[in-house]
Amino acid sequence: MLRYRLPAEWESHRATWLAWPHEASDWPGKLDSVRWCYADLVRHLADAETVELIVANRHQERTARSRLARAGARIDRLRWHRWATDRSWLRDTGGSFTVNVRDSSLTLVDWRFTGWAKYPNWRRDNRLPARIAHVREIPRLVATRPDTGQPMVLEGGALDANGAGAALATEECLLDTDIQPRNPGLGRDGVETALATYFGITDLIWLGRGIVGDDTHGHVDDIARFVSQDTVVAATESNAADENHAALAENLRRLRHARPGGRRLQIVTLPMPRPLRFAGRRLPASYLNFFICNGLVLVPTFNDPADRTALETLADLFPGREVRGVHAVDLVWGLGALHCLTLQEPARPASPRSSPGS
Repeated sequence: MLRYRLPAEWESHRATWLAWPHEASDWPGKLDSVRWCYADLVRHLADAETVELIVANRHQERTARSRLARAGARIDRLRWHRWATDRSWLRDTGGSFTVNVRDSSLTLVDWRFTGWAKYPNWRRDNRLPARIAHVREIPRLVATRPDTGQPMVLEGGALDANGAGAALATEECLLDTDIQPRNPGLGRDGVETALATYFGITDLIWLGRGIVGDDTHGHVDDIARFVSQDTVVAATESNAADENHAALAENLRRLRHARPGGRRLQIVTLPMPRPLRFAGRRLPASYLNFFICNGLVLVPTFNDPADRTALETLADLFPGREVRGVHAVDLVWGLGALHCLTLQEPARPASPRSSPGS
């Protein structure tokens, strides 16, 4: 019998966790601009819910407080934590909050984080789930591989769930052996067993590859997201000459054939913005990297004609929430956007919702 359930993002939050950006190598030449983008993100979040903000030290807290005040953020909604981090991508480093199906209590699942299997500086980030669980006084469950009992590697952006047992993931991220794998030797069955054990995922929908420029090797939160228990919004590229066209078309085909719980998914498409490049590199700009919080949906925008289409489409899908665009051209130079930075903590008790507008 399944013990845990991974809540959908549209369920009520107690707070959102963030870490103040400080790693200059993530945004070469743009860190100061990114901090203003980040302040704007915090301003929107603090309109909706408590923000748990991680800073490295007292000096960084003073700097962040000053900038957030100038940006108009509600300082009374912020709670501060002085913890050293390697980077600021809390979606991948902060663990995953799950709900006990018997009493709706929270547990923080602690997946091993290894810098997306490519960066050497990840050990401070790997300690974050233990710190968060301690300060929130909730149990921490260390996830292990079902085959070896060793710590299991995963990042939050690799999985998107509907709160009722179905989730999306990519083969490129969780199974690909052409890159340094997260969990060498653990195949499809092993991944599915682990996700069922720790998240209650009984219907894992396997997509193929992520978008070009994604530094994580195929995180699903750039290509497809649940917006209700039976509705998925998916990225598409209409230009057949674009290097994302074939992969996104294949993902769309798989979604159309998926039958989680024996039911056909409703699928809504979002266009990709025009290719965004900086310093000769294509960036993983995608409207799918939106974040759902209490009463709001925050959507990355890219000074692109498709911005309006993305905002209007998501507004139709979330009739009970205000949809706000957040300028992300500088932010995505770090190869991530709004969803990558944020980690939602569910309210207690949590209960599933069948509609994002409820």
